Amino acid sequence: MRIRDIIKSDPSFQYVVDSMEFMSSAGRGLFLDTLFSNDPAALTAEYDRIDHINRLLASDASKRHYIDLRHCLMQLHDLRTTLASLQSRTPLNEVELFELKQLASVSRAARRAVEGLGMEGMIAVPDLAVVFALLDPDQTGTPNFYIYDSYDPRLAPLRRELKALQTSEGDAARIAELLALQAEVQQEVCLRLTDELHDHHAALVAALGAMAYADSLLARAAVAREWGLVRPALGDTTRLRGLFNPRLRQRNQELHLRYQPIDIDLRPGVTLITGANMAGKTVLLKSIGIAQTMAQCGMFVPAVEAELRLVEGVVSSIGDEQNEMNGLSSYASEIIKISDILRRCRGEELLVLIDEPARTTNPVEGKALVQALIAMLEPLNSTTLVTTHYGGLGNQCRRLRVRGFVEDMDNVPLTPQSINRFIDYSLAEDDTDEVPHEALRIAAILGCDPDLIERARRALA
Repeated sequence: MRIRDIIKSDPSFQYVVDSMEFMSSAGRGLFLDTLFSNDPAALTAEYDRIDHINRLLASDASKRHYIDLRHCLMQLHDLRTTLASLQSRTPLNEVELFELKQLASVSRAARRAVEGLGMEGMIAVPDLAVVFALLDPDQTGTPNFYIYDSYDPRLAPLRRELKALQTSEGDAARIAELLALQAEVQQEVCLRLTDELHDHHAALVAALGAMAYADSLLARAAVAREWGLVRPALGDTTRLRGLFNPRLRQRNQELHLRYQPIDIDLRPGVTLITGANMAGKTVLLKSIGIAQTMAQCGMFVPAVEAELRLVEGVVSSIGDEQNEMNGLSSYASEIIKISDILRRCRGEELLVLIDEPARTTNPVEGKALVQALIAMLEPLNSTTLVTTHYGGLGNQCRRLRVRGFVEDMDNVPLTPQSINRFIDYSLAEDDTDEVPHEALRIAAILGCDPDLIERARRALA
């Protein structure tokens, strides 16, 4: 699966991609076509390159070359259509020839910047001096392109006569004849240049690809620096310390609110997560999914320390907007997604994130569905996290509980506006089969009708 496919179903990861600063559409396009990888050697190489770039930027001398390279990438255009025409020997027009000359010019400057950074081993921009020379017969040294007189001996006298007639408003028939002849000669030049440039097609493709890759790499390195991301270690377990959700942390910082990172260890099988409403269980699942996806797309991850077990994919039941837009109920949308997850888990090792399964159906059948789901997923090799409000499930699996409300976490009055300041989002191992009963307490804090709350308490007694 490519990144462009992942973001269609994962708005949280979409935020990450949208926050990255690409200098060119070619770089962004290449990044979106990056595959979700479970190849440790390939991912380690990507992490090494990000590390190398960020170490280089500690040097003032390197920063100058870094700025030069970014400036080159800002001038990079996506020329895949033009290059496809060249490959098929479709005659190129003046605009397309200009695009290739501009690519040759930018690649020359990019090569110098890459050499200045000592990054030739990771960004191999080929030498397009021959291409530039073909498109710059008058040795102007500029990226501009024109069908120069020097391309054909007929052009100079033809253009002189044409200019004289046009200036004096001479014979219209002769002007038309000369314009047609000029167009014919220029077309012959374009054909000849297309044939000559065809031999350099591979080098042109390589130059575009190398610079697009440089853009992708610099964007990943930049977001790692700006967000304080960490290089993940790849191993047999998943261990995240100081895990944070980039979007939520940014929001909280803007609102001057506390943000609490989370520590969690994962292992194959099912981990059941319980906690009160407002305890951040959905955010936790999304944050874990983001970290895994970023790591396996060649990025650093939002944590202080991270060890990750590679999987074949990340699947989630969190929000299926497409099915709901197609007219399915939330329950129908959810159960279709879960059914697909079960099918995939039988043949793949996945990271599975299921948020409050069967919460929108009746509680008797809902609880039965959760029990069946856990029983089916527990023996599989996938790493599954399930959040739930159902208690007394009876399943044998690992359980974690969000600590939840802590009265003395802050010294401000406990109100609907301040309630999040009293939630401890950390996780604790839980050896019980019960879930927190804090719904009535939350309702009271939020100013719910006191008679309703009292009647509900008597019903529980």
